[in-house]
Amino acid sequence: MAYAPMLNTYEDFVKAFHPKSGLDLKFYKQNQMQRRILSFMNSHSHPTYPEFLQALGVDSILYDAFFKHLTINVSQFFRDANQWKTLRETMLPLLLQNKTPLKLWSAGCSGGQEPYSLAMTMMDYFPTAKFSVLGSDIDVNVLKQANDGLYKLNDFASTPPEVLQKHFKSIDAGYKINDPVKRQVTFQSQNLLTDRFQASYDFIACRNVVIYFTDEAKEILYKKFVDALRPGGILFTGSTEHLFGMNQLGLKSISSFFYQKQ
Repeated sequence: MAYAPMLNTYEDFVKAFHPKSGLDLKFYKQNQMQRRILSFMNSHSHPTYPEFLQALGVDSILYDAFFKHLTINVSQFFRDANQWKTLRETMLPLLLQNKTPLKLWSAGCSGGQEPYSLAMTMMDYFPTAKFSVLGSDIDVNVLKQANDGLYKLNDFASTPPEVLQKHFKSIDAGYKINDPVKRQVTFQSQNLLTDRFQASYDFIACRNVVIYFTDEAKEILYKKFVDALRPGGILFTGSTEHLFGMNQLGLKSISSFFYQKQ
């Protein structure tokens, strides 16, 4: 991977980084993203954009660390326990009234904590229901962790002890998810803003992914999610994300952070 030297501006960095990474930073809020990039550059002693671009082109470890820094991969199993309670007690029973198997998708799944949480919820509370879970993320490094199923103790701050005991086995400095859960989840690399989506999902979770997106990018993404849901399907968003113009999107709010396609 090699980058040619560019003019020393943020806009030039964005243009040069996009073809090699597939990550188009113009869809991210410039002030916040520029601060994140400059912070990373300073902490790794790269004073200018051209010099930093050249370093990214020859140092794969630096590139992987930078990509992970940009995509902000932070997650836990069963993060936001009250929302998982609503999902378990209200949303999934609603979906199962009319259809099985359920087609579930965790978009921007980071290291796999969320799609595995979906699978464990289905297995524990709806043991006779058929389902499939897709987890997707743009960062291939976190998808490797998801496929390996290896996690550290801090990934389980919101996990009930009985779930940890049932679905994981203890290993050195952490836990490994059991094979029956792994078999329920498929992972794939995906750019949410540019890739085409499959159709007829019953449930899409996209939480704490769009925090740094521009309004234009959010509009593009939520329209794509609505198109990917079947009528009556549910979109689950993060606790910092509120959808405006829901009616124009074809959604209605059925609980905090849960939206149903009309």
